[in-house]
Amino acid sequence: MTRKVLIGNVEIGGGSSVKIQSMNNTDTRDAKATLAQIRELADAGCDITRVAVPDMEAAMSLKEITAGSPIPVVADIHFDYRLALAAADNGASKIRINPGNIGGPGNVKLVADKCKERNIPIRVGVNSGSISREILAKYGEVNAEAMTESALGAVRLLEEQDFDNIVISIKSSSPKLTIDTYRILSRSCDYPLHVGVTEAGTLREGTIKSAVGIGALLAEGIGDTIRVSLTGDPVDEVITAKQILKALDLRDGGITFISCPTCGRTQVPLIELARQIEDKVSNLPYNLKVAVMGCVVNGPGEARECDIGIAGGIDEFVLFEKGKPVRKIPASAAVDEFVREVIRVGEEKCKAT
Repeated sequence: MTRKVLIGNVEIGGGSSVKIQSMNNTDTRDAKATLAQIRELADAGCDITRVAVPDMEAAMSLKEITAGSPIPVVADIHFDYRLALAAADNGASKIRINPGNIGGPGNVKLVADKCKERNIPIRVGVNSGSISREILAKYGEVNAEAMTESALGAVRLLEEQDFDNIVISIKSSSPKLTIDTYRILSRSCDYPLHVGVTEAGTLREGTIKSAVGIGALLAEGIGDTIRVSLTGDPVDEVITAKQILKALDLRDGGITFISCPTCGRTQVPLIELARQIEDKVSNLPYNLKVAVMGCVVNGPGEARECDIGIAGGIDEFVLFEKGKPVRKIPASAAVDEFVREVIRVGEEKCKAT
């Protein structure tokens, strides 16, 4: 088990639940726009967010951002230790740096002492593009062993300053390399691990790569906090991360949507109906499993673990709850009527708990 680290009021490691992170793509110097996006992320289920701090103006803007943010804010720092010091003074809940590129042991000590004083964790962030020439020469290529050695070397720079309030991330754009690296890293230390496939791509490609890389590690019990990295709206990162966690039974809450791929037995326009129903129920606040199945031959049985579902017949659907048929619904009214039934079951489940 990894050690416990507090990011603001959010616990990671130490056996706590896996937390979802994202990163704002707003200009941090625009506090109003950044806060608006942070609230969107929080509403979508984000636990922690990160903002870029490219200059001192952005570091100073953190004071307003952190004061108004509903979730902890991580300051992303590259190269300039002074930005890390300013971010810590202006309310950052965690500092993300690579201790190896902020100007030597003296600057590392300054950042470590400031974070220790304010009880702020440091996330040591290393990726496949930041490995030193010496390590690359040793291994001859970027591989899992080189990336792990690079990360642990950066951690030692902090440990030498008597600082151990640390989280480690060590990312690659390759899911396979990400998996191999975190497997080695998890055996090498007990610091909490921030897991993700970096630069994963746009929504479709990035979701696939993230599900493979993050999902494989989480299934092995590796990973304390995750970030799905997508080119696009960061809210999609949060939604995708939630889906990965829910697929592994690591997070409850919200609708889990199940639908069959259709086959020659399907006699209703299932594909379009499933899309419409998913759009209408996906944001409902109920902890339910909802199924849209193509036929009554297999549908209710294959989805018997679902709280509620429908299975197609000839121009109609059979409504079922926990695999047991309840009544028939005409295909022409299936979307609206089924959504009403989902809300009914959700309300009943809420009252029962």
